[in-house]
Amino acid sequence: MARPVTLFTGQWADLPLAELAAKAGGWGFDGLELACWGDHFEVDKATDDSGYARSQKQLLERHGLEVFALGAHLVGQCVCDPIDERHRAIVPPEVWSDGEPEGVRTRAAERMKDTARAAAQLGVEQVNGFTGSAVWHMLYSFPPNDFGEVERGYADFAERWGPIMDVFAQEGIRFGLEVHPTEIAYDFVTTRKTLDAIDRRPEFGINFDPSHFAHQFLDSAAFVEEFADRIYHVHVKDSRKTLDGRKSILGGHLDFGEAQRGWDFVSPGHGDVDFESLFRALNRIGYDGPLSIEWEDSGMDRDWGARDALAFVRRTDFAPSAIAFDAAMQRSGR
Repeated sequence: MARPVTLFTGQWADLPLAELAAKAGGWGFDGLELACWGDHFEVDKATDDSGYARSQKQLLERHGLEVFALGAHLVGQCVCDPIDERHRAIVPPEVWSDGEPEGVRTRAAERMKDTARAAAQLGVEQVNGFTGSAVWHMLYSFPPNDFGEVERGYADFAERWGPIMDVFAQEGIRFGLEVHPTEIAYDFVTTRKTLDAIDRRPEFGINFDPSHFAHQFLDSAAFVEEFADRIYHVHVKDSRKTLDGRKSILGGHLDFGEAQRGWDFVSPGHGDVDFESLFRALNRIGYDGPLSIEWEDSGMDRDWGARDALAFVRRTDFAPSAIAFDAAMQRSGR
């Protein structure tokens, strides 16, 4: 059977969960991947109130929806990042506190541990998110990088995320890093380095999102096959390049949706991602988990776009064949 299709609620966190659940259930989604911001899933409430997680799950059930995963991208970003004023906007006030960088990183790490505990209360086994990176700012090596500092950045990641993964292991929860520019892993090479840094421990895997690969000119299907044992969750998201000799893949310090960008996120099926090849690769590795639509398109109404994306995934995803194509041609006994 085809995989369940869910909606990641991160881009809808301005809406109360009750309102979004009614929309998503009416549109025909199988479930939601709940963001840990807005009122969709509040980790501190889950850890303080034993009935909170159950009440959120019951809300979804009233609309015919399941919950398959949590998204903890924002707090996770602060575990390894060099902290600046931008981070104040993406974390709860108690995590930011006085904004002292090491204090923010420490509190973010503790909140990620609590996220694993809250996921266990909710009855889900998957938390997706970001890790942040102490070395992303060294991407372009000028002034020339001290490459020993890059290696120390991977050691810093392992030191900070190791204790978090200890709690994930205790709670029976897996973490999926969304391999993504600005993270400790953003392509093939850095994903290998990241998994090696954390000793390939089984709690730490990948939330694969092909939209972050298209404008890097990377092969999503090849990535899925190389890291088959770590593909714990999949986002369905698309991006489109508009390079014309005057636009740059570096973005030009332009916001999403601006015409002078060299690429932008678009609704699934409207961009450069080869989803058929990706779904075939997922079939080959035996992935049967959710396809979670992370909907972003600055040029499209999101209610229309969510329904369009759902229809696209329903008609594009398919189950693998259970037989060899020519098996019926073979005579009995041969």
